[in-house]
Formats: sequence, C-alpha cells, structure tokens
Amino acid sequence: MKYTTLPNTDIKVSKICLGTMTFGQQNSESEAHSQLDFAIERGINFIDTAEMYSTPARAETYGVSEEIIGNWFLKTRKREEVVLATKIGGPNRGLEYMRDDLQFNSKTLALSVEKSLKRLKTDYIDLYQLHWPERKSNMFGQRGFKIQHDEWEDNFQKVLEDLHDLIQQGKIKNIGVSNETPWGLMRFLEEGRKHDLPKVATIQNPYSLLNRTFEVGLSEVCHRENVGLLAYSPMAFGVLSGKFLTGESHPNARINLFPQFSRYNSPNAREASKKYSEIAKKFGLTLTELSLAFIEHQSFVSSTIIGATNLKQLEENINTIEITMTEEVLHEIENIQNLIPNPAP
Repeated sequence: MKYTTLPNTDIKVSKICLGTMTFGQQNSESEAHSQLDFAIERGINFIDTAEMYSTPARAETYGVSEEIIGNWFLKTRKREEVVLATKIGGPNRGLEYMRDDLQFNSKTLALSVEKSLKRLKTDYIDLYQLHWPERKSNMFGQRGFKIQHDEWEDNFQKVLEDLHDLIQQGKIKNIGVSNETPWGLMRFLEEGRKHDLPKVATIQNPYSLLNRTFEVGLSEVCHRENVGLLAYSPMAFGVLSGKFLTGESHPNARINLFPQFSRYNSPNAREASKKYSEIAKKFGLTLTELSLAFIEHQSFVSSTIIGATNLKQLEENINTIEITMTEEVLHEIENIQNLIPNPAP
C-alpha cells in the first residue's frame, strides 16, 4: 500500500480508501466485516461512510452503514488503526426522515455528530464532511452550474464556527466538503483564513475516466490551496470494470439494480468505456486497472475511494496501487477524453 498525509493535517492515510455505501443494502453485515478485515490486512487504513448510507438512500437503511462499521470496531477493537471519515447530509435530496431541520447549523451539526458517534461506537471522527451544499448547486448528472431559485443565505463563516466548536470538544478532528463547487470551496477557504477558523482539508467529489469535470476549476483550487481530493465513483458504478462490454446482462450490478444512476449508463459512456478498454488491452491491463491507476496517478488526489460487493472485486481494486501510468498510456487516454469528454456528469 502507498500512503500520504491529508493536507493541513498530520493524518497518514492509505492512497486507497474503502467506501462503505453498499454496507447494509448490497452487502450484509458479515460481508461488510469481511471487506473491512481484508482491507486492513492489505494496508488500507482509511474508511469513508456517511450518515445517509447505505445507498440508494432509504429511511429503512438510514445510518446502517455506520452501525455496521461500529459493530466491527466493537468486535475487532481496531478503531485506533483506522482513519474514519463520515458525512452529514443536508437539504436538496429529499431525506427528511434524517431530521426535522436539514440545514447546517449548530443544532443540526451537533445532533448529527452525536448520532454518528453513537452508531460508529467511537468518541471521535477523524474527518467530518458536509455531504453536499445547502444551496441548490452541483446536482448529480449536471456538468455545469444552473441558476435555480433557493432561499439559502450565506452562512459559510457560521458553519465553520460551528464545526470549530465540535473540534474544540474533541468530537471531530478535521473537516471536509463533498459534491462542492470551486466557488463553494473557495468561500470556505477564504472565510477560514479571514476568521482563523478550521481549514477544509479535503473535498470528496466524483472523478473517473468518464467524469473529469473536477479538472475544470477544482483541480487548480486544490493545487494552489493545498486541499486533497477524495475521488469517489472512480469505477463509474462498475461501468469501467468492463463487464458491460461482454454482452452479458448482469442483473445484480448496481447500475441495473438502481436505474436512477443512469448518468453512468448513457450511450456515450458505454462508447467511451469501450475505447478505454481497447487502450487497456493494448498495454496489458484490465479496464479496472487502467481506470483506477489513472485516478491514483493524479497529484491532486489524496485518496481514491473504492467500493466493492465482493472480496474478488476488492482485491483487484487494491492491487491497482502498484500500477504505474506511462506517458504513452496517458496520451492515449487524453485522445479519448478529447473525443468523448465527460460522458457521465
């Protein structure tokens, strides 16, 4: 395994992070615990979850992924071996069952942290993330900002103050954002700088061969402001595994079980995947190896969040950390990106 230090912290994390959104819906608790055991054995020390997980979000499975991780901590006593990240969900996603007030304020942040700590069976969270903006922005399946009416009022400073209070209490250690825009990330950074408040360490956004929109704006912010990307959906819901290029139906694949994630299943996404698969074969790689190694190669990526539904997938994903991208491979990837740019927003 390879490791790095999360920006603006003293936390050493594995360059591959275990994502847990399948825990409790596609994976049983015993299967999830087997994944956690295997990941730790292979050197992964970074686990990401969220209060809303598993996904797709349902009232029946709200918080279950955190509970499964907490039970694993209780069973194995390995909490101190893990860098633990979780997230608070906000408005704009129709998750009213989580709490009465979905805005980010002192009451809701404190409440959500307490609930997560209880489910995770821990006293602290290493990285606490705002799962998406309160304002209507950066919706899934959308490449650029579209003006929409909302009643959001500027509260970046206040949110940072509330998070600072939680840090002072020892309940969270560091902060991050997720599904954020360049403007939103810069506002958090500027308000933190201006008022001597906590600095955002990471941003967790989608990034894959089929969605490189992060490179437009956000990659420069991360480079110049020392913020690390936690890249999620690097396999584009399994489309970049290559299994959909075989002609088989794969009825239990996430993209078929949950058709609401159709952004990864467009004709352009399938065509781009086919072309990337041809590059992989040319250089003696699988499409999975090409896809994850490309993400791991990027200097602005602190850790790549991988998810799997079985140990075979997990092993293949972890093994990609040893692959080196050559300039020739990267050049051919750029040719496809120029031909079919960002087909899965």
